[in-house]
Amino acid sequence: MTWLLILGIVLVVFGVLAFGLRLPRVGWEITGAALLFGVAGYALQGHPGLAGAPKPAAESQKAADATLLTQRQAMGDKFGKGRSWLILADALTREGQYRAASDILGKAVAQEPNDADLWVALGNTLVGHSDGLITPAAQFAFAKAAKIAPEHPGPPFFMGLALAQSGRLPEARATWADLLRRAPADAPYREDLQARLARIDQLLAAAAGQSESAPQQAAPTPSQAAPTPSQAPSPSATGQ
Repeated sequence: MTWLLILGIVLVVFGVLAFGLRLPRVGWEITGAALLFGVAGYALQGHPGLAGAPKPAAESQKAADATLLTQRQAMGDKFGKGRSWLILADALTREGQYRAASDILGKAVAQEPNDADLWVALGNTLVGHSDGLITPAAQFAFAKAAKIAPEHPGPPFFMGLALAQSGRLPEARATWADLLRRAPADAPYREDLQARLARIDQLLAAAAGQSESAPQQAAPTPSQAAPTPSQAPSPSATGQ
């Protein structure tokens, strides 16, 4: 059935070329030979019976957190002019294409090196590309953004987030605590930042409690430390 369909398509194509497009008669043989050559190649290499095996695009399983994207957009709507770059990068990030987004933003910061928003977005995509871990390149991007716009809340917020995801909780807490201290009283991100700081404090307290309990469990109790009668030195042993 498949071969009948293929032959039918070949005849239709030949008919369109020869009669519909008025192919010169001297070219009919060459055209027919080319079509048959294509059919022969398909007969040798084609496998129409095999099931399809579509493959997802690279990094497609690592979809971005839409809430964090929205938060970054809210924090940085007035600190730069590279909005067209950000729209494209955000679209790629939502699909989990962190590498492609990083490449786009790398070109963007080359053209707009003083745009803090672009540097923040670049730092975020670099963190996403490394599975949530902060890298020297991402740290440089956040530091660059903070240097360009010291009042921008985005660089310290996302720097702290990357540090926390990397397990560097004391550094993350210090970064966020400084941001909270400088934040205006009506800043929309204060409540979220306070909740994140409280969570870090809980984690640090739990870690400190575990480290303190470990030596206590290993130390002998008073009854274990006291010698038993068989272990106690006799008067003769002490010279008494």
